[in-house]
Amino acid sequence: MNGVATLQNFGGPSILVIDDEERIREGCRKVLCKEGFDVETAASGEIGLKMIEEKYYDIVLLDLMMPNLSGFDVLSQVKYLHPDAVIIVISGYATIEYSIKAMKNGAFDFIPKPFTPDQLRVLVTKAIEYTRALKDIANEKSRMRVLINHLRDGVLAVDAEKRLVLANPAFFQMFGCDGEAKVGLSVSELCGGSRVESLIDGALSMPEGEFREHAEELVCEDAGGLPEAYISASCVPFRDRAGRNLGAITVLHDITAQKKMEHIKSDFVSMVSHEVRSPLNSVLAQLHVITDGLAGEVTPKQMEILGRASEKIKSLLSLSTELLDLARVESGLATIEKERVNPAEILEDQAAFHEPAAREKQITLELLPLPELPPLFVNRRNFEEVLSNLIINAIKYTPPGGKVVVSAATEDKFLKITVCDNGFGIAAEEQDRVFAPFYRIKNEKTRYTIGTGLGLAIVKSIIEAHGGFIRLQSEADRGSVFDVYFPLADS
Repeated sequence: MNGVATLQNFGGPSILVIDDEERIREGCRKVLCKEGFDVETAASGEIGLKMIEEKYYDIVLLDLMMPNLSGFDVLSQVKYLHPDAVIIVISGYATIEYSIKAMKNGAFDFIPKPFTPDQLRVLVTKAIEYTRALKDIANEKSRMRVLINHLRDGVLAVDAEKRLVLANPAFFQMFGCDGEAKVGLSVSELCGGSRVESLIDGALSMPEGEFREHAEELVCEDAGGLPEAYISASCVPFRDRAGRNLGAITVLHDITAQKKMEHIKSDFVSMVSHEVRSPLNSVLAQLHVITDGLAGEVTPKQMEILGRASEKIKSLLSLSTELLDLARVESGLATIEKERVNPAEILEDQAAFHEPAAREKQITLELLPLPELPPLFVNRRNFEEVLSNLIINAIKYTPPGGKVVVSAATEDKFLKITVCDNGFGIAAEEQDRVFAPFYRIKNEKTRYTIGTGLGLAIVKSIIEAHGGFIRLQSEADRGSVFDVYFPLADS
């Protein structure tokens, strides 16, 4: 029989039969012992409870209608003592409604009297499968908790009411609080008013058809108001199958060491660039004295050599300037020194400024008619630098007779500026690398183009520091399109 075969495959679980009828107790014991189970019996609810207090039973067969202590009283006590124990209610046909009530109070199933051995085997089989499933879930939860507790990143899970469901020690350490007795508290009590709570609010209020990560960099200050730690926080909602928000999960990553290294690197670059600029300017000035004939007559050959040396020094000065600009952006100064600007006015100034260089190379530089553009809240100098670098790059990498087109429009909550050319283009495999510092495309067409490889890295850093982003569309020998997005001042 299927029930018998299934029971023989399980083995192990202990069973207690509580019934005031000896015939029922002994019948259940004989059937289940024959299958190899450890079966014990109790003639009353009082005896059964005493046995349960002394030993854990996986399955309890419980008669509802017993004198003195009823099955309902035993049921509530068993669920209190051993919540994971599976209780099967034994009842007469006249007490089916009590069986249903017992299931609402935590019973797994019921079996009406009289019942056959096969009916008992089938029901116990179901109960054993259920206990195994519970154990698997408990083991999985235990493994997951151990894993989460040993993560260096802070992990916080909350329900839809922003009550704390799970938080690992790393999270509590980052917030400088004790992790005891925090589960069940509201997020407001734990970290109210912080940016973490704002991220959670954003995740929980996300519409069902939308799923995205809310991320932010947090600065934890010491008693003196100076940065003590930098935390990268990201939060996403978790949902049921119907797409309803059940809560949110937040992960905190300590990036203090990374930030300190970036500051050290930035300070080092700034120091080197400053130290290099002064002697280079001095050497360039001395070369001009010689080439202007103030130190004596210079032959044409000497003039040619000195001219090449001057160009190389100018390239080094340009490199030091761009290194300083990159260090300035990465230090955060770009986002501090913001002002309200008119983008149309700056676009027109940049197009007019670079038009002579384009004309000299026989390239058409066109600024398309601009619609009415809303203001931007940006660092003016950095905004101009973005436009200048993109236009200069387009002119550099477009052959004579080509065309560069600049346009602008609003898109959602961003100002979109497009610089398009029909020049050399960028191969697909190089498009992800062109924004890396010092990376330059080298091929037969670009080998004589002078540059530091920092222009696009600076552009990307400035845009991201302002909360925007950049997109590139390009094809080798077909030209490139750079779209940059700056958030509008009132967005």
